[in-house]
Amino acid sequence: MTKKWMRVRRSLVPAQRLGHISWFPQGLRSKGAVMISSDETAGKQAESKTATATFAAGCFWCTEAVFLRVKGVTKVVSGYIGGTKKNPTYKEVCTGLTGHAEAIRIDYDPSKITYEQLLEIFFYTHDPTTLNRQGADVGTQYRSAVFYHDDKQKQQATELIAQLNKSGDFDSPIVTTLEPNSTFYSAEDYHQDYFANNPSNPYCMAVVGPKVSKFRKKFKDYLKKDGE
Repeated sequence: MTKKWMRVRRSLVPAQRLGHISWFPQGLRSKGAVMISSDETAGKQAESKTATATFAAGCFWCTEAVFLRVKGVTKVVSGYIGGTKKNPTYKEVCTGLTGHAEAIRIDYDPSKITYEQLLEIFFYTHDPTTLNRQGADVGTQYRSAVFYHDDKQKQQATELIAQLNKSGDFDSPIVTTLEPNSTFYSAEDYHQDYFANNPSNPYCMAVVGPKVSKFRKKFKDYLKKDGE
């Protein structure tokens, strides 16, 4: 992928990051991220039928667009997790110095979709064999990671990775990290529902769109029905 397909949208101004170009909305002043504590998500899972999963798979525009189309998924939030910087901004995360990964937090109904099925979608809709990169997006903020919310999720992810490494479906070993759930910071508003709001963005057309099409083709049984 060439640099011309880096994240581009109308009225953007460039900022250098790790040898390639990142983009930020002109005139928008970042208010930072909204914190969602690990205790909040744990309590929510205990009190309701809604469960939570957190994945990092490169650009969160891509991952969000895929999981919004999964049956049983009720909410997807793009954000940052796994680092040391409190209330990070997108610009700060893009430096690769915060330790945070671009990630999504998913609320889902386990009676309609299981965590194991979500893991399967996660692994097959990005490249889990490339360390700290997805395509032209390079840096620890683009790492492949599962942020497990309990020991069961950790065990399920560990077992699936072992199975996939033996399956021959991937040319190289999976390098996805398993990291404990920690404070999740919701990304700035303009990142939410990004693909839906910016379908003609060159990056969306070249990268996000094909990834969504791949999901639709491979996981037909997991697609949301119209109106769901």
